[in-house]
Amino acid sequence: MTASRKIVNRTLDHARRCFNLRARDTTLSLGKKTLLMGIVNVTPDSFSHDGLLRKGSNDPRAHLAHALKLIKQGADIIDVGGESTRPGAQTVTIEQELQRVIPLIRLLAKKTAIPISIDTYKPLVARQAIDAGASIVNMIQGTSINKKMLDILKRTNVAVVLMHMRNTPRTMQQHIHYGNLIVEIIDELRKSVQKCLESGINSDRIIIDPGIGFCKTTEHNLIILKHLRKFSSLRLPILIGTSRKSFIGKVLGHTDPQKRTWGTAATVSSAILSGAHIIRVHDIASMRDVARVADAITKPKNFRNQ
Repeated sequence: MTASRKIVNRTLDHARRCFNLRARDTTLSLGKKTLLMGIVNVTPDSFSHDGLLRKGSNDPRAHLAHALKLIKQGADIIDVGGESTRPGAQTVTIEQELQRVIPLIRLLAKKTAIPISIDTYKPLVARQAIDAGASIVNMIQGTSINKKMLDILKRTNVAVVLMHMRNTPRTMQQHIHYGNLIVEIIDELRKSVQKCLESGINSDRIIIDPGIGFCKTTEHNLIILKHLRKFSSLRLPILIGTSRKSFIGKVLGHTDPQKRTWGTAATVSSAILSGAHIIRVHDIASMRDVARVADAITKPKNFRNQ
């Protein structure tokens, strides 16, 4: 084999796999371009200082305006969350979470046809969010998924994001230890995927997320990004959420999360070039441009100089 042919084959081996993701009655094409998941935190204590309740408004119409702005900027999915999952975060009651997210999801479902994701690990919240119009469950405790949640996912035909995390948001940054970081994360995600398949949830409704920042050190997060392509062994779409996270701040020396946009851009580009299909971000407008250029790099034949 010639040297040039070896280079071509290596390029093909690193091409991003394409998938059709089914979320209720919607089918999303993943792989031809990166999809952007816009974050809408209906919380007062988001780590990124973007929680809508922090601004003193509990009016779902104000939250709707923010979500519609993200869609106008290019969001392909809107992810609504009513409980902070920052390290050390206190849990909120099911009633509080429902009061925060359900009115917004109902309004948003009437205004847009793009998929709405509910960021929760609580079966009752997931069930009511789906009834209100959500078609994706973004589950941070995806490696400890329970039967109630599995039953809901199966019955409703929504898509699910299985994120890797150990423990809970309140305790996840305590006693962090891995013998082999990448191998253990992939193995734990594989077991969760198998639970879904055995429960009757089709693989075309499953997304995996290595869980950047959840029970991980700064070094762990960087290693995951460096070796992200290894997660393609699970043969499922990959979602990555690095937006404004503390490990970026530690690398840059920025304590203010809102000053981590450029650092986030570097992680987004790296993730896309390593095979990520969906990027979960706060700053849709700027990350849309990052994703477009990264996508162009993965398929340079579409951008040849004439």
